[in-house]
Amino acid sequence: MPHDSSLPEAAPVAPERVQKPRRALRFAALGALVAGIVVSGAIVVSAQTAAHPEATAGVSTEAADESIELSIGAEELGDAESALDKAKTALSGAASSVDTDDLEAYVGELTDYEELPRDQVIGLTASASSEAQAVVTATAQLHEQKALEEQRKQEERKAAKEAERKAAEAITNAQSPAGARAAAQDIAANEFGWGSDQFGCLSNLWQKESGWNYQATNPSSGAYGIPQSLPGAKMSTVAGDWQTNPLTQIRWGLTYIQATYGAPCAAWGHSQSVNWY
Repeated sequence: MPHDSSLPEAAPVAPERVQKPRRALRFAALGALVAGIVVSGAIVVSAQTAAHPEATAGVSTEAADESIELSIGAEELGDAESALDKAKTALSGAASSVDTDDLEAYVGELTDYEELPRDQVIGLTASASSEAQAVVTATAQLHEQKALEEQRKQEERKAAKEAERKAAEAITNAQSPAGARAAAQDIAANEFGWGSDQFGCLSNLWQKESGWNYQATNPSSGAYGIPQSLPGAKMSTVAGDWQTNPLTQIRWGLTYIQATYGAPCAAWGHSQSVNWY
């Protein structure tokens, strides 16, 4: 039968693709896979933990050991407290000239020893104890030196007083003619090297001049003292007490004889010749 060519031809219809349901199924499958992996991992971990309990026990033991190492025991605390007390005592008794800077620093650090790590407390305890002993030793040595110095000064003062006493006694003893003669003999021998022969001449010379009287005065010339110094003030070259000290007069007279005549016998010979010396 012939077709009517006037009717329009129907356009071919492409089949519609249904993609959304497949994509949803794909995501659902992926989620199930991930969940399975997580669950499997948890099961494996649990199984490993159950199979090897020593692994977790080792971690706990290490943590406990570390805690013990960081903690400080009663013995260390006692040592730290004792060291701190000794350090403070050493500081309070230290001499002002002793260096205490290091010890003060250790005391400052060790004050809070209960809050410090064990190793640090042990180290500070040892350092503070050592430095405290050093400060105590230095202070003791300084006190000993001061005591010795004071003892030396006391001995010097005592010796000086004794020397003054003896000097005053010697002056008093020499104020008599006999005492003056004895003093002159001693001085002539020990300070000028003259023996008994020279002293015999000296004894005669000053007996003639003054009678060994330290207050003898020549009314006509003004000569004074045992050696009859003219004027008497010349004897001040030996000491200012020339008017009252026979020993000053004797030393001046012997010095004058030595410088002018060389020895007492020469002076005595001159005096016998011209009646003066």
